[in-house]
Amino acid sequence: MSIQKFSFTTAIAIVIANMIGTGVFTSLGFQLLDIQSTFVLMMLWLIGGVTALCGALTYAELGTRLPRSGGEYNFLTEIYHPGAGFVSGWISATVGFAAPTALAAMTFGAYLEASLPGLSSTVMASILVIALTTVHAYSRVASGGIQTVFTIIKVILVLVFVAMVAMAVESPQAVRLLPAEGDGTLMLSSAFAVSLIYVNYAFTGWNAATYIISEVEDSQKNIPLVLFVGTVTVLLLYLMLNYTFLYAAPMQAMEGKLEIGVIVARSAFGETGGVIMGVVLATLLISTVSAMIIAGPRVLQVIGEDFRLFRFLSKKNRNDIPMVAIVIQSVVTLLFILSSTFESVLVFSGFVMGLNTFFAVAGVFVLRFRNQGADGYRTWGYPVTPLIFLGLMAWTLIYILINRPEEGIAGLVIVSVGAVLYVGTERLNREPAA
Repeated sequence: MSIQKFSFTTAIAIVIANMIGTGVFTSLGFQLLDIQSTFVLMMLWLIGGVTALCGALTYAELGTRLPRSGGEYNFLTEIYHPGAGFVSGWISATVGFAAPTALAAMTFGAYLEASLPGLSSTVMASILVIALTTVHAYSRVASGGIQTVFTIIKVILVLVFVAMVAMAVESPQAVRLLPAEGDGTLMLSSAFAVSLIYVNYAFTGWNAATYIISEVEDSQKNIPLVLFVGTVTVLLLYLMLNYTFLYAAPMQAMEGKLEIGVIVARSAFGETGGVIMGVVLATLLISTVSAMIIAGPRVLQVIGEDFRLFRFLSKKNRNDIPMVAIVIQSVVTLLFILSSTFESVLVFSGFVMGLNTFFAVAGVFVLRFRNQGADGYRTWGYPVTPLIFLGLMAWTLIYILINRPEEGIAGLVIVSVGAVLYVGTERLNREPAA
C-alpha cells in the first residue's frame, strides 16, 4: 500500500501557519514598553524577517543534503554527534513545539475572552488543542486538508483585516518610516536586542517543513521552494500588519497588552466591530496550533526510532501517523497552558529555540568542509547568508542572558538535562535487547 504524502501546497501551508500566529498579534505591546520609534519598530520586523530568510535558505541545503524528518534533531545528529541531536530533540520535545503551541492556544483563548467576556481563555485554549490533536492523530488526508483550508483562510483574513482597518480609521497615527536622531543608538541597544527575540519568536516556523521532509512529495525539489515562499510571504504580511497596528491605534493603548489585534480593531471599528474582529483574529490562530501539532511530533517519532528508551514514541497507527507522539506533545502543551504565564514562556522558549537553530545553521559550514550528505540545493549567498543569521541570533541570545537571566539560565538548564538524559539512554542502547 502506497503511503500518501503531504503535497507541495500543504507543506507551504504548514510553514506559513506555523509562523503567522501568536508573535505578530501579541509582541508589539511588549516592544512598545521600551521602543517608541515607529521606524525602529518596523526595522525590528524587517531585520527579524531577513534573519528568518537567511535561516530558511540555509535549512534548505541542510534538508536536501540530509533528507530525513526531524529538523534540528536529524541535522545535529548527522553533523555533530548523536548526543547533540538528542539534546536538540529533547529541546523540541519539551519546549520547541509544546511551548509555542501553548502560546498560540493561549492567544486564541485571550482573543475570544476579550471579545466574549463570558468565555474562559484557559478552557477555550485547552479545547482547541484537544480537538486538533484528535484530528491529526487520525488521518493524514484529514490533517493536510484542514491545514491547507485554515491557512488559506488565515492569509485572506489578514489581508482583509489590513484593508478594512486602513479604510475605517478616522484619526490615523503618524508612522515614520525614515530614521530620526537617536534611532541608530536605539537599534544598537539592549532593548532592541531583547525585542528582537519577540520578533524572532514570531517568525518561528520558517523551518517547519524540515520536520516532515520524509512525508513531503518530491522533497529534494520542493523543500527549498517551500521554505523560501513560506518565509517571504510571512515577512511581507508581518510588515503590513505592524504598519497597520501602528497606523490605527495610539502606542499608549497597546503598551504591555497581549490582545493587540482586538485593541486595533476597537480603535478602527468601535466596540462592536472590535468584538467581531477579535473572534476573526482568534480564528486565524487555529491553523497555527494545527500546524505545530503536525510538525512537532515528527521529532519525537524519530527520537523513538533511534533510542530504545523512547521506542514508544515511534508507534504509528494504521494510517502511518505517529499517534503516540502527537498525544504526548499535546499533553505537554496543556501543562504549559494550565501552569505558565505568557511572557515568561515566550522569552524562555525563544531563547532555547534560538540556541537550537544557531547550531543547526552553523552546521552548514561543517557539511561543506566534509562534503557530507547527498547532492542537493546550495544555500544562496553562502557564506554571507548563514553568517548574517548566526551574527544576529548570537547578538540576541547574549543580550537575553544579560537582561533576562532567569529565562536564559532556565533554557541552559533544559539543555543540560537533555545532555544527562542522553548519557542514560546511550548506556541503555548499548545493552543487548531482552
